[in-house]
Amino acid sequence: MLFNSYIFIFLFLPLTLAGWYILNHFKAYEPAKLFLAGMSLWFYGYFNPYYLAVIVVSIMGNYFLSYLMRFSHTKLTARLLLAAGISLNLGFLFYFKYYDFFFENINFIFHTNFNLKHILLPLGISFFTFQQLSFIVDRCTGKAEHYSFINYLTFVTFFPQLIAGPIVLYKEMMPQFEDRSNRKFHSDNFAQGIVLFTLGLGKKVLLADVLALPVNYGFEQTAFLDTPTTLLIILAYTFEIYFDFSGYSDMAMGLGKMFNIELPVNFNSPYKACSVKELWQRWHMTLSRFFIQYVYIPLGGSRKGKGRTIFNTFMVFFLSGLWHGANWTYVAWGTMQGLLVIWDNLGIVGVKGSNEKVPAKFHIPRWIGWLFTFGFFNLSLFFFRSDSMANAFQMFKNIFAFKNTGYIYKVTAKLDVPEFYLFKQVINLAAPELLTYAYLAVFILLLAVSGFILTRKNALQIVSEHPLNKKLCFLVVIVFVWSVISFSQVSTFIYFNF
Repeated sequence: MLFNSYIFIFLFLPLTLAGWYILNHFKAYEPAKLFLAGMSLWFYGYFNPYYLAVIVVSIMGNYFLSYLMRFSHTKLTARLLLAAGISLNLGFLFYFKYYDFFFENINFIFHTNFNLKHILLPLGISFFTFQQLSFIVDRCTGKAEHYSFINYLTFVTFFPQLIAGPIVLYKEMMPQFEDRSNRKFHSDNFAQGIVLFTLGLGKKVLLADVLALPVNYGFEQTAFLDTPTTLLIILAYTFEIYFDFSGYSDMAMGLGKMFNIELPVNFNSPYKACSVKELWQRWHMTLSRFFIQYVYIPLGGSRKGKGRTIFNTFMVFFLSGLWHGANWTYVAWGTMQGLLVIWDNLGIVGVKGSNEKVPAKFHIPRWIGWLFTFGFFNLSLFFFRSDSMANAFQMFKNIFAFKNTGYIYKVTAKLDVPEFYLFKQVINLAAPELLTYAYLAVFILLLAVSGFILTRKNALQIVSEHPLNKKLCFLVVIVFVWSVISFSQVSTFIYFNF
């Protein structure tokens, strides 16, 4: 079930909110959590009932390990259970996500003939697996206790963060569910939740999904793209992935607020960053937190010399790239990010006005730092978006081919969406030869609007700093109605694939 769908907005969400608050009103606190978990499982299983078996087995296995840890009174048994927990979760992830990738490469290198399984990837498996892995590690290290099964089920399945994050920790979630004051309806939280959800919905439906039309076509035609088309396509994808993931994060936080639950911030205007290191302090923040806590620090962090720090940093980004998908393109993308962050950490070049722990030898103005960061992130997305390394390198070749064949008109013609129907009919009647130019103008306008929005306050800032006045309410109504009308162009979220 998608957040941007009729069944979610007009059936699932009202039923879930009503059941949650009615049960809590009558002090049926445990049944309320069980009801919420059941509805969340329906939300997850709506995509494919097969997914339910996957997530239920994962939850049962991890909960059983947590139960066994109650009886581990020696370091040896604790370590054995920790190894079992890591093996369970990473093994689960490997089988469903990386099995074919691994054996495909084994076949290529050693000329073997292992059969590939072509396993259907369960949605959000990387998210709920990492969430449970963090819990198991915290249990083994004494940072978390064993809880009731209903609590654990609610923690894992809470539907706003189930499919695409944020990757939450038990200690930041369940105390909120246990707080009786959060079980009562709070109009301010609910109103803020509606605003956040609607702004996120607009980002997804009105910007990300529309930009996806020329982007998808462009990446299917990599061999034919000229230089300006390639540059515009990657810029469009840079905006698409931002509004797609930022929109989901806003919707997730908005839904959480409707239930009086504060989800951790996962996005904080990353395209305003003036260094790659700063960008990764703002983009997918809970994933960065996970790798810092459970990979970087256990490897020694920055405590074992510069060489080890560089290696640890590189491993975080290498694994982050692999986490995103079973393809060498994601590994290349993660490697590129890691090398750029390592460069920032060396302290050779710094940005004026930044909070640097180690003063840099040379400083550049913030606008140059921003230009470098935004530009290189754009280029790295050639790897992230391409289906293969060959296609990614083809996109790089297109940039340096320095040719203009006019292919941009074919790409922008894919912007044939319902919102532009009347506009298209007027052009067809008045001057049909101008239609291709009109689509290009609309495409450029979309990019300009996207860039303008990114320079303004983000959705969280709008909600926290502005009262619910008439102007904001009018904007929310317009965005909501327009988004609902545009559901005919619905698409899944990019991060659902991870």
